Amino acid sequence: MLEPMMKRALHTLLILAFLTGSLLPVSAQRGRRMIVSPEVHPDKTVTFRFIAPDARKVELSTEILKERAAMTRDENGLWSVTIGPVTPDMYPYSFLVDGIQVADPYNVDIFPNERFKRSLVDIPGDKPLIHSLQDVPHGKVTYRYYKSETLELTRRLLVYTPPGYMQNTGKSYPVLYLIHGMTDTEETWYKVGRVNFILDNLIARGEAVPMIIVMPYANPYPELRELNRQVEVDLLGTDLFTDELIHEVIPAIEKNYRTQAGPGNRAIAGFSLGGRQTLAAGLGHPDIFSWVFAYAPAIFDRELDDLFENTYAVQEDINNGLNLLWVSCGRDDGLYAASVKFTGLLNDKGIKHETFFTDGGHTWMNCRLFLTETARLLFK
Repeated sequence: MLEPMMKRALHTLLILAFLTGSLLPVSAQRGRRMIVSPEVHPDKTVTFRFIAPDARKVELSTEILKERAAMTRDENGLWSVTIGPVTPDMYPYSFLVDGIQVADPYNVDIFPNERFKRSLVDIPGDKPLIHSLQDVPHGKVTYRYYKSETLELTRRLLVYTPPGYMQNTGKSYPVLYLIHGMTDTEETWYKVGRVNFILDNLIARGEAVPMIIVMPYANPYPELRELNRQVEVDLLGTDLFTDELIHEVIPAIEKNYRTQAGPGNRAIAGFSLGGRQTLAAGLGHPDIFSWVFAYAPAIFDRELDDLFENTYAVQEDINNGLNLLWVSCGRDDGLYAASVKFTGLLNDKGIKHETFFTDGGHTWMNCRLFLTETARLLFK
């Protein structure tokens, strides 16, 4: 009776030993050593590591630094570099291995993007930052799918519901539709923007109204290409996104969630290309959205007059329909000059708005700041 049990136990131990490498030769075990990357030190310096014995050159690329940082190789082929101290925040980074961009294989925090291969490093502050996980009631992020008749596709989006949504079944909530930038995905505001932690913390402080936040995938072209659908690609176009948002996304959300009706309870915000889409959908439809927040919108000098003539509603509709039009941008952002010209044009046309210009560039560090300021203003 004991013999089969002992055999099974021995078999299990052998499997565990093999998986942990304890049965491998000592030389092989050295190659399997635990590599920590990134390693954030108490003094806010950060060490990055990458194993590539055959590589000739490895560099660290990160928005923390103005230029790439050369990494040094040890006798085992482990490349490393230490930078900082670094201002507390969450930053994207990647490695360039003989000129090829790769994410950090030892880091589970990946930057969701259609093209760029980046990882994320979170430098904690002496006090918890607004995007950090804190001991407060937490909302829920859900992955959802909906049928888009506009695109003849089943598409995906993320939905944040605030703390208490599941318990307070008799309560309805306003909705923010939050749009990502070019080449980002429906996950980027969640995994890089940390929208759920920001809202959890602000709601707990009484600084934000509990709200539902919807994060759609605003670029349908990769899915259409997978199906070999012949479509004209217009990455800066806004009509396709606006049609799907109004005719597919909003009805799906209002059918499946307890939402408050009317434009005063709907907001739209977006970054970069998402900011451009936000302005088109929001200013073009003040009967749908009463809150419009453009974060470093991808609009350009040469087209501003045409946008007002062909896309945005007339002055009276905008001023009468909107609770708040808000434009933000970093002063080091390549789109800053266009944002300043755009807000000047708003002034010339007598369109009421607010601006929020800050330091920094076209970064997700600024996006989290913009979202935080937005959430404090919304639905009040």
